[in-house]
Amino acid sequence: VQLVESGGGLVQPGESLRLSCAASGFPFSTYRMSWSRQAPGKGAREERELVATIPRGGGNTNYGDSVKGRFTISRDNAKNTVYLQMNSLKPDDTAVYYCKASNNGYVYWGQGTQVTVSS
Repeated sequence: VQLVESGGGLVQPGESLRLSCAASGFPFSTYRMSWSRQAPGKGAREERELVATIPRGGGNTNYGDSVKGRFTISRDNAKNTVYLQMNSLKPDDTAVYYCKASNNGYVYWGQGTQVTVSS
């Protein structure tokens, strides 16, 4: 099983980034996908903030209050990939962003990609 995030980087406030998470080794289309983030100084996995989720068939997406209206999660089951479009980025969005797959107690995490928002 692999979840490989990409697309992170250093941007200025107000700019955009698009994260991707490429999945392999499990039936991607049957898994709920989500993005979480871990801010600097938050060391435990339990301290990761849930950013967005999307069910296996798409639609009915959900977002954390801090990103509603700015971030959009989407998935392409043909490409086994989930995306996170991040607009109007703020310094508080600085974190390592993780992709997560879950289904019936099976949970997989990616290694994370760093997003830094700074002027």
